[in-house]
Amino acid sequence: MKTIAERIAEELGVQERQVQAAIALLDDGATVPFISRYRKELTGGLDDTQLRTLEERLRYLREMDERRTAILNSIREQDKLTPELEQAILEADTKTRLEDLYLPYKPKRRTKAQIAKEAGLEPLAHTLWQNPTQDPEIIAATFINAEKGINDTKQALDGARQILMEQFSEDAELLGKLRIFMWENIKLTSKVIEGKQTEGAKFSDYFDYREPLKEIPSHRALALFRGRNEGFLQLTLPLTEEEEATTPASRQLNACEAMIAQHYQIADQSRMADKWLQETVRWTWRFKVRLSLDVELLMRLRETAETEAIKVFSQNLNDLLLAAPAGQRATMGLDPGLRTGVKVAIVDNTGKLVDHTAIYPHPPKNQWTESLAILAKLAEKYNVELISIGNGTASRETDRLAMDLIKAHPELRLTKIVVSEAGASVYSASELAANEFPDLDVTIRGAVSIARRLQDPLAELVKIEPKSIGVGQYQHDVNQTQLARTLDAVVEDCVNAVGVDVNTASVPLLSRVSGLNAGLAKNIVAFRDEHGSFTNRDMLRKIPRFGEKTFEQAAGFLRVMNGENPLDASTVHPEAYPVIERIVAKTSRPVKNLIGDVPFIRHLKPQDFTDDKFGIPTITDILHELEKPGRDPRPEFKTAEFKEGVETLADLKVDMVLEGVVTNVTNFGAFVDIGVHQDGLVHISALSNNFIKDPREVVKAGDVVKVKVLEIDLARKRVALTMRLNDSGRDSAISASLPKDEKPKSANSDSRTKPTAPAHKPVQKDSKPAKPAKQAVAQPPTALGTALAEAMANARKR
Repeated sequence: MKTIAERIAEELGVQERQVQAAIALLDDGATVPFISRYRKELTGGLDDTQLRTLEERLRYLREMDERRTAILNSIREQDKLTPELEQAILEADTKTRLEDLYLPYKPKRRTKAQIAKEAGLEPLAHTLWQNPTQDPEIIAATFINAEKGINDTKQALDGARQILMEQFSEDAELLGKLRIFMWENIKLTSKVIEGKQTEGAKFSDYFDYREPLKEIPSHRALALFRGRNEGFLQLTLPLTEEEEATTPASRQLNACEAMIAQHYQIADQSRMADKWLQETVRWTWRFKVRLSLDVELLMRLRETAETEAIKVFSQNLNDLLLAAPAGQRATMGLDPGLRTGVKVAIVDNTGKLVDHTAIYPHPPKNQWTESLAILAKLAEKYNVELISIGNGTASRETDRLAMDLIKAHPELRLTKIVVSEAGASVYSASELAANEFPDLDVTIRGAVSIARRLQDPLAELVKIEPKSIGVGQYQHDVNQTQLARTLDAVVEDCVNAVGVDVNTASVPLLSRVSGLNAGLAKNIVAFRDEHGSFTNRDMLRKIPRFGEKTFEQAAGFLRVMNGENPLDASTVHPEAYPVIERIVAKTSRPVKNLIGDVPFIRHLKPQDFTDDKFGIPTITDILHELEKPGRDPRPEFKTAEFKEGVETLADLKVDMVLEGVVTNVTNFGAFVDIGVHQDGLVHISALSNNFIKDPREVVKAGDVVKVKVLEIDLARKRVALTMRLNDSGRDSAISASLPKDEKPKSANSDSRTKPTAPAHKPVQKDSKPAKPAKQAVAQPPTALGTALAEAMANARKR
């Protein structure tokens, strides 16, 4: 039996000693960011992605070992643990395999098979199975026993069948084979529940649908489960189209029944008990195995889909948190609204709220001129450089207001940017916002958040529960515990990758630093408020409950800008300051002269400064940091310019080229804000001239991109876009490039379209066209509509 470290090392493709070191550090309370950056010598340079995978697998395998121990103890207490069974349990490599082995010994309610055994029918069952030449009726007659409730041969044979059915259905080897066969070969079928066609129209793509189970992508699987849960779809897993239309006795054994028969060497050789045994096989499949495997396979599909959806969410969240910050510049936040007005918040270069108001430039008040005057006065008074506009209702109208302000007052040198306001309302109504701004209306708090998230997206978004930021697929349908754990890890990694200014950071931001929690973060802020700014990292030791272990984990990620020691503003950990001292001594150059002298630093050899604690990986990192201490890993700030005069869907024209911002990336494409209140979809097939498997090969959330309009569906508020600017929306063949895994399949067709080159060449379908659903529903105007309709419906649900 392999150890946990051996298994994880094999899965990650690394050495066992690396895994053992990482496990020891995690068990000692070290965080993934700390291990990844400051313990490279011990782990052999495992990065944060590998460590997160290691951490997740460690949790799974330890849970499985706990379950393994409990199972062994249970079977041992029953005095049924054989050496062979114990070995099989010890070697089980998944929780499913473990439960399969435990199934025959799992305590359960009194079954029909147990009752039959108590009636003495087990010898009858085994006799007929092992010697089918005997006549079942004749043999069964010898087991009639009125005292035990066996009054005739039928009861005897029924009891014997129950015994064999239970034995066959609890065979771990057989269950494993059946499970693999079904996953590899079965197709999931979806039908609309009769009478629900109109009410469930949003699931119309799945009213008559069939697709191989193992090929269903995450977003489609979650859509199917949501349709079932909402009472519109019925999901089944028939082995064949004809399977459910015939009774078991009127057909040959199906593929799975044949596997059961073969496993137990049951065959129709015209012997007296062969028919009875074959019927037993059918009953085993139909009433014992099939139902449980159906549930299990659908659960596996859901778990696979959830894992992929959580992965997509975490990648998008990572991109959003690490979006380029505008920096410490006075900013005006505008939270757009029509009837309720536009809420205005001014924050200074540190993010502190200095003024706020509300203006009413839009209907019904139409105070356009007055609003411009108010904004100009505020911008001049507080030296505002940036205008941050939320992308919700009335966003484009407010964007036009900002444009008029910029044109009317060029001397103010203002720059306007439309930002995502996802989660702003969650923050404004939170306890955190209430504590920070107890006297402010929630709408003004939202404007403050919109302003700050332009200055520093990471610092502001950490105040919001990650899943409320809205950059995932079906986030409310997935395992919430796993989602929260994964997203929290993403936030932790992003915060520590950037680092935190200990003198300006908020409690929510500080609480995400390695080794810290909300309580310690509050202590830091309280200490700062009482004693003034930190001047060096050593002052952290004076904070209540900030012990040596906490200092070890957190100090390297906390920055003291313009402090007594320039190294305190860098990623160099205080424990490594002696290394810097050796460098200073050997080069005869003080730290201040050493920092930033790139040519000189690059001539230094890491091996000249190693010791027992710090090896070449850490010394290399230190030298890189000395080149540019405290460098921000985030990209340079830049903005998208929305096309003037394009403010609603009605303003769009086919083949119009626009600039936009990627708001969300899914497995089937990317959503782009082009300034018309409805994100357009760039399908995966239209992201690049080259075939790609993952949209993230090309784009990520926050990217500024150029797109061309392919299709507009005003009735459904849907827009199809392409980043292949040579494409033309007037060429209906453009939709031929849909990749095979995006178009929902009809239950009567397994046809697929495949990526083509060139993009406009139509593809040939390999089977007859799909028949329409039972109730006619409006269809998108062109062939791209199926994928577009599904994607847009998903976006609205999020």
